[in-house]
Amino acid sequence: MATLKQIKGSAIQFLDADPVVYAGTWATGGALNTARAWLGGAGIQTATLAFGGETPTKVGNTEKYDGSSWTEVNDLNTARAGLAGTGTQTAALAAGGLTPTTVAVTESWNGTSWTEVNDLNTARYGLAAASLSSTATIAFGGETGSRIANTESWNGTSWTEVNDLNQARRQLGGSGTQTAGLAFGGNSDPPYWNNTESWNGTSWTEVNNLNTARYLNGSGTQTSTLAFGGYTGSASALTESWNGTSWTEVSDLATARYTIGGAGADNTSAIAFGGAAPITAVTEEFSFPPATASALQEGDMWFNSSSSALKGYGTAAGIPAGTWASGGDVNTARETVAGNGIQTAALMTGGSTPGGKSALTESYNGSSWTEKGDLNTARSQLRSEGTYTAAIAFGGVTTAVSALNESFNGSSWTETGDLNTARRGLASAGASNTAVLAITGYTTTNVANMESWDGTSWTETTDVNTARRNLSGGGPNTSALIFGGYTTAYTNLNESWNGSAWTETGDMNTNRIYHGGDALSNTFAIAFAGDVPGMTANTETWNGSSWTEQNNLAQARNGLGDAGSAVSALASSGSNGSSTFYTNTEEWTADAAVSTVTTS
Repeated sequence: MATLKQIKGSAIQFLDADPVVYAGTWATGGALNTARAWLGGAGIQTATLAFGGETPTKVGNTEKYDGSSWTEVNDLNTARAGLAGTGTQTAALAAGGLTPTTVAVTESWNGTSWTEVNDLNTARYGLAAASLSSTATIAFGGETGSRIANTESWNGTSWTEVNDLNQARRQLGGSGTQTAGLAFGGNSDPPYWNNTESWNGTSWTEVNNLNTARYLNGSGTQTSTLAFGGYTGSASALTESWNGTSWTEVSDLATARYTIGGAGADNTSAIAFGGAAPITAVTEEFSFPPATASALQEGDMWFNSSSSALKGYGTAAGIPAGTWASGGDVNTARETVAGNGIQTAALMTGGSTPGGKSALTESYNGSSWTEKGDLNTARSQLRSEGTYTAAIAFGGVTTAVSALNESFNGSSWTETGDLNTARRGLASAGASNTAVLAITGYTTTNVANMESWDGTSWTETTDVNTARRNLSGGGPNTSALIFGGYTTAYTNLNESWNGSAWTETGDMNTNRIYHGGDALSNTFAIAFAGDVPGMTANTETWNGSSWTEQNNLAQARNGLGDAGSAVSALASSGSNGSSTFYTNTEEWTADAAVSTVTTS
């Protein structure tokens, strides 16, 4: 048996308790006294005000929350639902709503009672407002009988019409301030919107979209917002975090619901209360571990002195093994298709069908695929990077090898700057649609070329060590990995990119081409399916030094679409390399876990 001092290469801490994952999670809070949906909210997680809503009758009930329980206080003067709330627990504003007629009523809360003040200029319900001020805020969007984009600014006394949203919608989320706001999501009954717009005090500008289109609620600031719950066709528990640039999926609510109430200061602290599916009094609180907590990081080892156990933390490297599960079928089966995005918000475009090259694009919301706008040029063996609402698709083959590059805005494709070297069967990497690598591939022969995309143009940069085609890869453009492919034979070669140079590193266990795969970085990747030759369902994960065999796909195939990462991947469509094309999708999950380490 090895002793602690014989375990080399790891820094081992001695702790009384296991560290925790430093990530936000929802926990159950005290239930509302009155279950209701479509209510307003103001304040922060530990000092919240909830008002109005429907039970299903419209109510004026107001309750305040102290971080553990709700207390009934004085009601609104006008009972209503679908109203906007803003401000704090002691100084709030309630605007608009449905009584059941549409109203412009505005009421001000002084910590004890509500007082009617000047009305909105436009009566509406399902509107949103910026948070945490009752004397300087904006209200935007909503429904009058049709969806509207109207924005109004409140100065503490009266409302003034200002510049409209770009997208008219109701039941959207709002956060921020009177001069720095954010509007996101919403619906037109349907469609559901994922649009996000930023307000600078004068006008709205489109920014990066939510990963999942829905109507929802949210809270925070213009640069730090949490969006939660909602409706996508069914009640949703999804939560997304905004960092001022993009949305990231984080821990879901425990209870899926829509027309939910919410409040909070930023994307690390929020409260969600009430809602429907069915109407509920449930309260949940989103928070991070305290700053004093020991936070887990991939590769950590420690000795828990309370349990006298040596422990480690890791993902998809045998701690534990991941598994594949069935997802929703694609609408059109095809092979040598391009994929991008994450498991619950993916894009699949191009490829070949039994009828020839395809321009079809489909997006995945975690359960079903929806047809989107087609590529301008049908092609196969192309690559795509970005998200399912902001992507690029480049290279491939039409009737000839192509340099074409197209940009996707969530609904349609636009031709943009072409590759310098036309190629098919290439690999790619990139964390967004403006920071992408196009790597190796085939022209009339295998090429080693790599090009870098900055959102405007492609620039030739460092070549790979081994030119090849029909490989896979992934990661950000500063920390990428490419693996497998065809040189003059099937290969298992693996190369790592550090932002300036390629290095040959540990090879895959299985030689393969036309496989799926992706990477979080050059130290964490997954490869699955492909032609070995012959179809395989084999799955392997990479931990930065070696590949480990994992649980196989249910369907062996090649030329499939891929998305996600070694933690949470997606495998869709593909073929048997001949006459059979598959519509099925499979989802890979390998959650990080704390494990006891044994040595001998």
